[in-house]
Amino acid sequence: MKKKKILTAKNANPFELYEKSVQNVDFEVEFIDKIYKKYTKKKCLTIREDFCASAKISQAWVKSHSGKKAIAVDLDNTILNYARSECKNSLSDDEMTRIKILKGNSQSKITPKVDCVSAFNFSYWVFKKRVDLIKYFKNAYKNLKPNGLIMLDAFGGYDAHQELEERTNYRDFTYCWDQHSFNPITNDIICYIHFEFKDGSSLKKAFEYNWRLWSLPEIRECLFEAGFKRVDYYMQGWDEKKDEETEEFYKMTKCDADPGWLAYIIASKFK
Repeated sequence: MKKKKILTAKNANPFELYEKSVQNVDFEVEFIDKIYKKYTKKKCLTIREDFCASAKISQAWVKSHSGKKAIAVDLDNTILNYARSECKNSLSDDEMTRIKILKGNSQSKITPKVDCVSAFNFSYWVFKKRVDLIKYFKNAYKNLKPNGLIMLDAFGGYDAHQELEERTNYRDFTYCWDQHSFNPITNDIICYIHFEFKDGSSLKKAFEYNWRLWSLPEIRECLFEAGFKRVDYYMQGWDEKKDEETEEFYKMTKCDADPGWLAYIIASKFK
């Protein structure tokens, strides 16, 4: 019997570890489907995944239905090459014809208009100035069909202002979220993802994020200024019995001042 390879810092692929520990693409595909139908009474067939990294949402999207198409946009050649390799390994010939992986700046790249633009994993927080965030939202608006939606996520709560580390154990590794520094004057936040392995080795700063911690009202104001007509918040639910987060998100206009919260922001080109 072949001995199983032990995962270490030397042989681990950080992109694969990220996908296992951070992303939940099946949920995100289902969420896009559900929300788009709720707002438009139609099926969402085309998406643009901005700041796509390994383009896992786009891959899952074209796999989920034979009529669905996806455009994935990112600036980083290394991750785009990895995304293209993953597509070749996991997608059928038909699915490959329905996905486009493009190098470009999500703030300015023009592509065929889609039903939904997504910017998940807080990726748009790379824009620290209001003028730059509005510029991105205006470009997303241009790339949407008349009944289009942009879907974003955000996190916050008073723990978001803290310097802290949170660890989550997986079978072969430990995921570490490191909120390394926060400047309350600018709301600049620097975060890292580290991966630790059972042999004692680690991948320190496997991923680095230099963001502005935007508040929900600020994001809403920028979306309206970019031309969107309606903005809604969906806050993550909480299971009181289990004392843990759920995968359900509820439309809200008011919520508790929790230490930490996760939200989706939905903005439409129509009222």
